Amino acid sequence: MKNLTQWAAKWGVPQPALDELYKDLGTLPGDYTPELKGNRRSEAYVSSAVRLEATGKGLKLWRNNVGAGELTNGNFIRWGLANDTKQVNKVCKSSDLIGIRTIVVGPELVGCRLGIFVARETKPEGWTYTGTERERAQLAFLALAYSMGADAGFCNSVGSL
Repeated sequence: MKNLTQWAAKWGVPQPALDELYKDLGTLPGDYTPELKGNRRSEAYVSSAVRLEATGKGLKLWRNNVGAGELTNGNFIRWGLANDTKQVNKVCKSSDLIGIRTIVVGPELVGCRLGIFVARETKPEGWTYTGTERERAQLAFLALAYSMGADAGFCNSVGSL
């Protein structure tokens, strides 16, 4: 018979969901091992945890997979935001999580709901900016989005929304 952690892995239940279930139940199974890299949680864990946090705050966040490759018919395709060309992607890398935050505005648009663009570049727990070429390209996207009114930033833990 499988244990709960094995079952959750089979069905793609994110680790943060299991963490919450164990917390709510007030118990930890004997096989429980949090997803750690060294003493810190991985980027994948942070991404899942932030997405769960977003749901609780009324945000919608989606994973923004970015890449390029050749199809079986020989055609070449690029996918993901801000990935029009290799040159663009080198200097402006769109964030891991893209979404919408709903707000209700003041008197001039009473009752109107507006969607605010949200972008989060997820990093492993404990990460700090070092200015690598990749980080500079990620920051360029975040800065562009922020300059246009978006809610954009890096995150390496729950609570960074």
